[in-house]
Amino acid sequence: MHEILRQLPAGARVLDLGSGGSGSVGADQYPLLRFISLDYDLPRAQPGEGFVQGDAARLPFRDHSFAAVIANHSLEHFSSLADALAEIGRVIQPDGSLFVSVPDAASLTDRIYRWIFNGGGHVNAFRSAEDLERLIATATGLKCVGRRLLHSSLIFLDRNRLMGRAPRKLWLFANGPPWFVTGLTYGLRQLDRTLDTRSSVYGWAFYFGELREPIETTPWTNVCVHCGTGHSAAALVSNEAVVPLFGGVRRYRCSSCWCWNLFTEDRHNGSM
Repeated sequence: MHEILRQLPAGARVLDLGSGGSGSVGADQYPLLRFISLDYDLPRAQPGEGFVQGDAARLPFRDHSFAAVIANHSLEHFSSLADALAEIGRVIQPDGSLFVSVPDAASLTDRIYRWIFNGGGHVNAFRSAEDLERLIATATGLKCVGRRLLHSSLIFLDRNRLMGRAPRKLWLFANGPPWFVTGLTYGLRQLDRTLDTRSSVYGWAFYFGELREPIETTPWTNVCVHCGTGHSAAALVSNEAVVPLFGGVRRYRCSSCWCWNLFTEDRHNGSM
């Protein structure tokens, strides 16, 4: 989504849909932009400035009032998807930009998530990037200008991030200690490299509308298991963030949360 946010002028309004009270991106990263976060439910913690409680299918905003809309891992939760997409098309400016990320319902990651959390609130199952791209473009009137494959960190398995009692099904994953999540994520990425499978895939990211900055389309396999931030393998190497661990295994420190992760090279031929 940063390809969109970096191009916006000072004072531009950005609508962050379904992001809870914290937002999809720290507003301090873009202090000159005006972020409005909208969610159907009130967050448990005190929401940040600019939070609005509302329904994505009936947005309480004027026509063409946002330069950009961010729907980061939220469309799968919208019970009235067609109405929500129409509302996005209504409130975004004609020359605006839209970022969408969703899970692939056919992926191992999303199947595990929905099994452990009894659906996890995912009421829409997206299994085709092409079909979803056409659906969004038709509903919003915005042209898709880029798409990329997203890999998973399995961060939802980390028991330290869960509120309340962990589901019993989590015991099949050693009850979710960080070391297990790190090892499983790394193992699935290595399996994909060896057998050309998609076991570490999460879903897709789409870019619609006007973008001046080129979009990175190479799938990033290195996604932090502690904060969920994706990193380019090439950038990690060039920034000297990757160091040897043992037996050819390497690790890197996440630039967002400064936690250590196991490193793999990106797959430039990753299937979309």
